[in-house]
Amino acid sequence: MKQDQLLIEVKDLKTYFFLDEGTVRALDGVDFNIWRGQTIGVVGESGCGKSVTARSILRIVPKPGRIVGGEITLHRQLDAEGNGGRTEELKLTQLDAAGPVMRSIRGAEIALVPQEPMASLSPVYTIGNQISEAIMLHQGVGKEEARAKAIEMLDLAGFPKPKERIDSYPHQLSGGLRQRAVIAMGLSCHPSLLIADEPTTALDVTTEAQILRLMRSLQQELGMAIMFITHNLGVVAQMCEDVVVMYMGRVVEEAPVDDIFHNPTHPYTQALLRSIPRLGQKTQERRQLESIRGTVPDPYSIPTGCAFHPRCSQRIAGVCDKAAPPYIEVEPGHKVRCVLYGANGA
Repeated sequence: MKQDQLLIEVKDLKTYFFLDEGTVRALDGVDFNIWRGQTIGVVGESGCGKSVTARSILRIVPKPGRIVGGEITLHRQLDAEGNGGRTEELKLTQLDAAGPVMRSIRGAEIALVPQEPMASLSPVYTIGNQISEAIMLHQGVGKEEARAKAIEMLDLAGFPKPKERIDSYPHQLSGGLRQRAVIAMGLSCHPSLLIADEPTTALDVTTEAQILRLMRSLQQELGMAIMFITHNLGVVAQMCEDVVVMYMGRVVEEAPVDDIFHNPTHPYTQALLRSIPRLGQKTQERRQLESIRGTVPDPYSIPTGCAFHPRCSQRIAGVCDKAAPPYIEVEPGHKVRCVLYGANGA
């Protein structure tokens, strides 16, 4: 992709949590890019650092966590023309997390759709009040205009009868409608990047399909990038163009979605794909689903070398447990962190 289409650049990002029990290296050198209009999936087991990555980009890492190293760069578009316009580089890691610049970016240029809308929406304010507040904060308009824009966004998000239901409280709505309300809030300021953190986990499959179709159509209409955090590899195959696979705070593989599914290189990615149930198998071919052996390491004492080596069937004794593997490009656009792949892609 063209360099002027780069939106977010994450380099060697390290986010640690300093607890009484010890230090948790939630992110320990994360690297990836997000391009304008791209849908990138971030996958991995619970505790691998997916949500901490999102919170680090938004600069809302809860205490006692903090970013201790690396850079997050926002390539902000200066011209309204879009493609090919002038950009400026903002180092988000150098900004005051509670300062005016970061507050102007958070919710306006980078928005978040959280995993559980009931936990993120205030129970004592109507959804209309909460969406209008975001619009007034970032667009500097009055209450009436903000309310009209909120109704427009709810309608765009597929919310039924938005004029009548804009004054509903979160507890009066179903899970699917609450999720649509949160999406409307996230899109209310037309962000360049929408971070969707497990946005369909609590929904039934029918509502999930509706939300995914909605997000895809809104992306095409608004031209935004989406960072899709999920455990569901089926959703990744349906929604994403590129995939970042994370394990214990590091990116272990990054590639276009077709390469991830048809040519996975890292043993962890291969194990994840083997654990997916497959439709269409004949009865006599059915067998127990494979699982990744072992357990996720204790975050206070991550193994030396490759963190995955205690669970890896392809580990090399005396190599994988000694030094962290390099991050190698095995094919154009396909990177992997594994000693099985050298400079020649062997």
